[in-house]
Amino acid sequence: MTDALFLVPAVPESGRYRLDGAEGHHAADVVRLRAGETLLLGDGAGTVADCVVTAVARGVLDVEVTRYRRLPAREPRLVVAQALAKGDRGELAVQTMTEVGVDEIVPWQAARSVVRWQGDRGARSLARWRITAREAAKQSRRAFLPTVADPVGTAALAARLAGASAYVLHEDADTPLATAPVPSTGTVLLVVGPEGGVAPEELTAFETAGATPVRLGPEVLRTSTAGVAALAVLSAATGRWH
Repeated sequence: MTDALFLVPAVPESGRYRLDGAEGHHAADVVRLRAGETLLLGDGAGTVADCVVTAVARGVLDVEVTRYRRLPAREPRLVVAQALAKGDRGELAVQTMTEVGVDEIVPWQAARSVVRWQGDRGARSLARWRITAREAAKQSRRAFLPTVADPVGTAALAARLAGASAYVLHEDADTPLATAPVPSTGTVLLVVGPEGGVAPEELTAFETAGATPVRLGPEVLRTSTAGVAALAVLSAATGRWH
């Protein structure tokens, strides 16, 4: 089984390191790692160290670094503008997209989004998305943590699409994402609509900004699964999965 990943502010290049705090508690008291077992330390920015546990106390692990490496970011950078969804569907989308490798998630307040991120509720929702992304990145042993940006409206999202390699998932699109021309470098920005779909005026704004409407297949996916399916297609097409 792949070693568990624990996030630290700075990854040691060699020698001994004491893992304490929340991550130390998780490693020692929840995962119950013991002396002689192995784990990964990462900073979420591409640096990872293989370590062996040398001593364990309550909430604390002492480890010895056995290998240190800096990993390059994968290309192209995959960004998903995810429409806000009711219930836990937004968090589910964040979790699964993180697991398959999304680099940035942009919460989008779409016209047909049932929920509205306003005031304290919006701040709490954004915090949950960020926590979900962090935990999913640890679970999937990612060297790079995805960014969860501040939420945007349609006008701001359209401005971001301008000049980018951008695609909008839409059930009536003629072009399958699997056959769309996707660059192997730079940034690919994908727009995923809410349960009610992308509104006509939003689609017009995105196309005016240069985005291409694309479809996944004959089925209509929920907002919580469309992004992860599209990321799988893009990862295979661009060679990120090889």
